Amino acid sequence: MTKPDFFIEEDKILTALFDEGLELLHLYKPNTEPVYSERLLSLIPDSYCKKIVVHAHYYLKNEFGLAGINLDNEHDEVPSSFKSKASCTCNSIMSLADKDVKKKFQYMILDNTFNETRNREELLRASDAGLINKKVYALGGVNIDNIKFAQELGFGGVVLRSDLWNKFDIHKQTDYKDLITYFIKIKKLIG
Repeated sequence: MTKPDFFIEEDKILTALFDEGLELLHLYKPNTEPVYSERLLSLIPDSYCKKIVVHAHYYLKNEFGLAGINLDNEHDEVPSSFKSKASCTCNSIMSLADKDVKKKFQYMILDNTFNETRNREELLRASDAGLINKKVYALGGVNIDNIKFAQELGFGGVVLRSDLWNKFDIHKQTDYKDLITYFIKIKKLIG
């Protein structure tokens, strides 16, 4: 998932991540003007745009041939005119049990998965109950130390955000080699 703010070199970093095997990118730029997302997307090779999910400005999905849209709340409705893949971000494990939510979305992202708001036992219970499965992705607190645990719980994938972007200071660095090297290390860990 992208940083919420736009920054110089972002298009180059995202392209390099795709070059290294990034499977899906969530373009998450809350409270921003669509023109900035348009500009960023125009700088990314067309072949990678089909691997991007947008969290706002849903018209960009068709304009750039993106993979789909993400609703930031599982109770939001997919726009009636939208006829493509949709996912949602859930804040509650109980949302994963909602059959209507499961039918509505291709996959769900469980936010705050490994943050202090959830404990290991809660995640184990959810896994045992079948609430965590291949259609659920872990987000929040995901790092190199808990990716294997996410796989053991049955998550369909993990969403990297802070742990990845903390490897690059957008205000002081221009060399993003450490970020790419870290991504490659995680990619190998996932297998």
